[in-house]
Amino acid sequence: QVQLVESGGGLVQAGGSLRLTCQASGRSFSDYVMAWFRQAPGKESEIVADITGTGGRTNYPDSVKGRFTISRDNAKNTVNLQMNSLQPEDTATYYCAANYYGIGPFDYWGQGTQVTVSS
Repeated sequence: QVQLVESGGGLVQAGGSLRLTCQASGRSFSDYVMAWFRQAPGKESEIVADITGTGGRTNYPDSVKGRFTISRDNAKNTVNLQMNSLQPEDTATYYCAANYYGIGPFDYWGQGTQVTVSS
């Protein structure tokens, strides 16, 4: 099992940047595909980035490509989401999630951290 705790959310003006961090506890962190999701009020959850266990491959939807960067440090059991050029539509609660070897749905979730972008 793995436990996830997000941090780094907050209020930022449009065009600004934030860096989210997800601290994982448990063993074999590198066995997990990690991802960041977000959910805005009244909207469905959306994956905004994922990264393989070794960090060798990442994926982004078009809505954040070129603005968001996911990275991980397996020695520290952390995964980060660097968010640049933030826009009001990026306002959401952001969740860190883990998937064992990328099989099936994401099994483990953090409690979420709020990101609010003002115009």
